[in-house]
Amino acid sequence: MQQVDLIISAGWVVPVEPRGTVHRDHAVAITEGRITALGPTDEVTARYTAQAVMERPNHVILPGLVNAHTHAAMTLFRGLADDMPLERWLGEHIWPAEARWASTEFVRDGTDLAICEMLRGGTTCFQDMYFFPDTVGEVAIERGIRAAVGMIVLESPTAWAQTAEEYIDKGLAVHDRFRGNELVRATFAPHAPYTVADNTFERIRMLADELDTHIHMHVHETAQEVTESVIRTSRRPMARLADLGLLTSQLAAVHMTQLDDDEVAQLADNGISVIHCPESNLKLASGFCPVQRLLDAGVNVALGTDGSASNNDLDMFGEMRTAALLAKGIAGDAAAVTAADAIEMATLAGARAIGLADEIGSLVPGKAADIISVDLAVPSCQPVYHPLSQLVYSAGRDQVTDVWVAGRRVFGDGNLLTGDEADIMARAAAWQRRIAEGDEQSD
Repeated sequence: MQQVDLIISAGWVVPVEPRGTVHRDHAVAITEGRITALGPTDEVTARYTAQAVMERPNHVILPGLVNAHTHAAMTLFRGLADDMPLERWLGEHIWPAEARWASTEFVRDGTDLAICEMLRGGTTCFQDMYFFPDTVGEVAIERGIRAAVGMIVLESPTAWAQTAEEYIDKGLAVHDRFRGNELVRATFAPHAPYTVADNTFERIRMLADELDTHIHMHVHETAQEVTESVIRTSRRPMARLADLGLLTSQLAAVHMTQLDDDEVAQLADNGISVIHCPESNLKLASGFCPVQRLLDAGVNVALGTDGSASNNDLDMFGEMRTAALLAKGIAGDAAAVTAADAIEMATLAGARAIGLADEIGSLVPGKAADIISVDLAVPSCQPVYHPLSQLVYSAGRDQVTDVWVAGRRVFGDGNLLTGDEADIMARAAAWQRRIAEGDEQSD
């Protein structure tokens, strides 16, 4: 018998590849953080002997969820400014708050809180866009979560950098710092077409080619953004990006609520990923991403939560359910965005958008063992006819019982296993007091 490190057996295994597949009474064998085998439990246990065996007979095992768009540290602004449109939310509340509070300490503590929330909810990888990405990467490594940290770029000064050139230079240092790291990589993260100049975009495009890295950016988030771009540049934002050579398979475009048929075709033709943030878009009344049209055209559509200041959580189970239901309403078709589609959007499609599809996003021998276990033995998920439907339409993140990243168990028995939750919560509470007192003084 071949020796492995761990065997996880479960009532159901959802490998994601092939799409819609569900295996009954299967097991996964793991060696040195990678999937060695997947098959019927009796066959796996007959072939392999393990240092540890975990039996989950009432659970679904599936790949860890990929949150393809976050601003992790903004957990500390959760609930700070709600019930207002994007432009007012940003201009009157979030940007002033960031100008006052953003710092290494703020980003460390906010990211720590976000990672704790994400791991407890089954997210094993996130793509971030925020200041101090070096700190985001450090915390991710400490907690054992996979992350694509954003080399953020703006034209305006912030606590992280003063000029576009400084943003890029600091970003390149972050890229070099995490080069070859198992858990953390860096991607370019220009904020949006309306905050980045043409010459800066041209340099980002050149560097992304040289470094073979992805570009993560808000695009076509609101109708106002598109209208103002036409007024300023006589082009819609996507047309401007096309002229600058940025519409390539390296681009992951976030939100995309304003798309015409030609733009959908252009996304498909150029292999661009779209990152759909349904709950944030609904809360800010930003518009509706035409997800089914994109899928029908062959566009890779991933899911993200956006930041906690505009969502207000980092719950990928909620995003799956909302994405599926919203798509059906928009398309006028109950068959739009099936449960299998939603699960792929939250796993393998997210891995594709980040450039990690060869490493994570599905349970395939040779890939990293980023795996979660979801308990279906609860009243709200019984009886079980179709596990995929239960995961998307009935289950919640509180039913995640175990989380492994690269074969390491980072959440289990109701606890974060790589950090002190009480300390993380205490630091978040201290920030709440500081920020609330600061707001009172400014009033």
